Amino acid sequence: MSSERRPLHVTGEPSSALDGLAEQLLDAYLDPKAAEMQHIGSYELPSESQVERIVEMCRALLFPGYAGPDLPRLDRPGLRGIVRMRVEELRTALQRQVYRASHHKRQQILGRSDLECMECTEKADLITDRFIARLPDLRAQVRLDLHAAYESDPAATGVDEILFCYPGTYAITVYRIAHALLEEGSIVVPRMMTELAHRRTGVDIHPGADIGSSFFIDHGTGVVIGETTLIGNHVRIYQGVTLGALTVPQGEARPEPGRRRHPTLEDDVVIYANATILGGDTVIGKGAVVGGNAFITASVPAGTRISGSSRTQK
Repeated sequence: MSSERRPLHVTGEPSSALDGLAEQLLDAYLDPKAAEMQHIGSYELPSESQVERIVEMCRALLFPGYAGPDLPRLDRPGLRGIVRMRVEELRTALQRQVYRASHHKRQQILGRSDLECMECTEKADLITDRFIARLPDLRAQVRLDLHAAYESDPAATGVDEILFCYPGTYAITVYRIAHALLEEGSIVVPRMMTELAHRRTGVDIHPGADIGSSFFIDHGTGVVIGETTLIGNHVRIYQGVTLGALTVPQGEARPEPGRRRHPTLEDDVVIYANATILGGDTVIGKGAVVGGNAFITASVPAGTRISGSSRTQK
């Protein structure tokens, strides 16, 4: 049909149209004004597939048998050997991705493309070793999250079902891993981790958010938790909840790094489905309950119940 797009070349023959298109793309790649959009002939970047593998390696160490390869029936020394081997494999894989990300950021700042960097290697070693040392504490944290899910959801038949099936708990676990890695000094890799969880579950938690113990997200899909959000202990939220920032008008300067832009939820808060809570000065007080579809841009006192039709503004 005349409306169909014709191929740019015939097999086995060069095509001037294809050559012309390649030249246009090369011009775009090499344009100094768009240099941040290409990475040609330089050092390695972090690998999404390897970061996903690292997440699963972490989960296998946190939930042996439920994630990763089965652990065989062995005595304690035999099991210790397998666990040690898995930790060593995780360290090797994680160090490489942290190194790649650190190297990339350093080269961006310096405007260079060195293929190796001893400073980045030392930094990646330090970050990785400190993160690995936190694995026992991470396991204790996610255990509290698992029990919060079981206690909050009468449909759950046990922690095993939660581990197998609950997207919110999966997203929280990946957030815990990513947040710990971010605290140790890695930047890009933690964000890649939480975006992988976002893609899988529909739950978008920035690794910079500060979330207390025994956190539960029920159902999960559509939840957004911004970078500077503060969440206390024993908080429960439902699908579609947004903990976000107020929009910065076009033309205004970007907020300073570290400035609070997202809300605070104190201990024992419950936020029902599709509620939206915005702003760095917005505090939902201890024990408050926010109904579904509420739109909140001002603080809510402790113990208050906000109906789903409420729209609070400053």
